[in-house]
Amino acid sequence: MAKFEIKDGVAIIPEGTEHIGNKAFYICSGLTSVEIPNSVTSIGEYAFFYCEGLTSVEIPNSVTSIEEEAFSGCKGLTSVEIPNSVTSIGKGAFRGCEGLTSVEIPNSVTSIGEETFRYCEGLTSVVIPNSVTSIGKSAFQYCSGLISVEIPNSVTSIGMSAFMGCEGLTSVVIPNSVTSIGKYAFCKCKGLTSVEIPNGVTRIEEHTFQDCSSLTSVVIPNSVTSIGKGAFSNCESLKEITVSSENLLEGVKLPEGVKVIIAS
Repeated sequence: MAKFEIKDGVAIIPEGTEHIGNKAFYICSGLTSVEIPNSVTSIGEYAFFYCEGLTSVEIPNSVTSIEEEAFSGCKGLTSVEIPNSVTSIGKGAFRGCEGLTSVEIPNSVTSIGEETFRYCEGLTSVVIPNSVTSIGKSAFQYCSGLISVEIPNSVTSIGMSAFMGCEGLTSVVIPNSVTSIGKYAFCKCKGLTSVEIPNGVTRIEEHTFQDCSSLTSVVIPNSVTSIGKGAFSNCESLKEITVSSENLLEGVKLPEGVKVIIAS
């Protein structure tokens, strides 16, 4: 494994380096910035894990892979630019980067992996390109500052707990391309006021919208044939729900006084 110099808080990675190895700067609390040369093609697992003093990083467009937990726990990181060369972002790559406020995912990326931005509490906006086809399990879980997210028409699946605990999220548009929404996907999204399920979805999984305490209305399309246990549990503000058949709601616990509208 190549050894890199840290001088006055700056990580100096020499020209010609192709790979920043696993745990290269593991828990280097005094690290404040890093200069990554254009020769680097991959950033290894846990490479900058819990470098809490790191505030910004510029990833050159030679990099194609950001591996598992590469920047996890970099709480001081406020901005990161991911270039179009990156095709793969590993599990938990930016997990717990509490200071990160916005991120733009390049259109070279086809999937947002598990826990990629989990616990990024300062994240207020995210741009997902139309190259992305799947949003992984817990990808944005507990991003409590996230206000809005636009899911493009290319996305076909939203993983389990993908947006769980995103309390600042007030609205979300789920495109018709989505056929699968995982368990707990929007659970505890306490600011969410309305949601329209797209036509491609056949089942609303267990606890999908549980504890969405501000949710007032839901439109469920004809394509949905079953609704899982607790899908709308503790949605205390829910006033109306539109479904194709009242039979769909058998065994589904709803707050008292909810108006059920049968779509023609």
